[in-house]
Amino acid sequence: MQQEASQCAEMIKKANAIALLSGAGMSTNAGIPDFRGPQGLYKRAGIPDPERIFDIEYFYRDPSLFYSFHRELLKALDAAKPTFAHFFFAALEKKGKLLGIVTQNIDALHQRAGSRKVYEIHGGIWESHCTKCGKAFDYETSKRMTFEEEIPRCDNCGGVIKPDIVFFGEPVKHIDECFDLARKADFFFVVGSSLVVTPAAMIPSATSGEIVVVNKGEVSEFYLPSSRVALRVDADIDEFFRSVNEELKLL
Repeated sequence: MQQEASQCAEMIKKANAIALLSGAGMSTNAGIPDFRGPQGLYKRAGIPDPERIFDIEYFYRDPSLFYSFHRELLKALDAAKPTFAHFFFAALEKKGKLLGIVTQNIDALHQRAGSRKVYEIHGGIWESHCTKCGKAFDYETSKRMTFEEEIPRCDNCGGVIKPDIVFFGEPVKHIDECFDLARKADFFFVVGSSLVVTPAAMIPSATSGEIVVVNKGEVSEFYLPSSRVALRVDADIDEFFRSVNEELKLL
């Protein structure tokens, strides 16, 4: 792995405009439990029909089901901490090397690590909005309201508040900005994604720059053929970026 880390570090040094697509694998070491396992969040929330949780039509009929789950999610995220890799990419942005991040995750760990330019393609919990008047609520405010009220309601119009998570039946977010970011990048990271879920899986191929894929486990080649990948790393994500950081001294 050290040889791959050294190679990656040299590529970063030469790059001027880096972009990142991050997936669930990047947050595994943060301590976030899975949703469906025996100790998963669905079980903790006592939800027998989890397929309804992220159904937008069901949310408008009965938002209490979603909020039963969401309270458990927020508790888990409070206990979770950004990983070394999250801080590594925040440091790259601070250094002026990183143009932005496209993430498939809804956990706001990139923002909590200090990253500022984050496109949450599947939405996220960092902001919430009133479904009636559109008033915005920041993370801390919406979190407080979620635990104080069974169904958080807007203090402006009484409408139901909804986190900016993309539900089934809603379009993904920032798709044009994500592809534009990829086209501007001269170096593109794919970290913790198996590149199966579209349209996120289609974004890396839009870059003309070098592509590095870091993921423990299989990665689909359907949208990103191996011929386009300059470096493929199958290793623990945080261990790998610690090795890269030894060369770069960002953290």
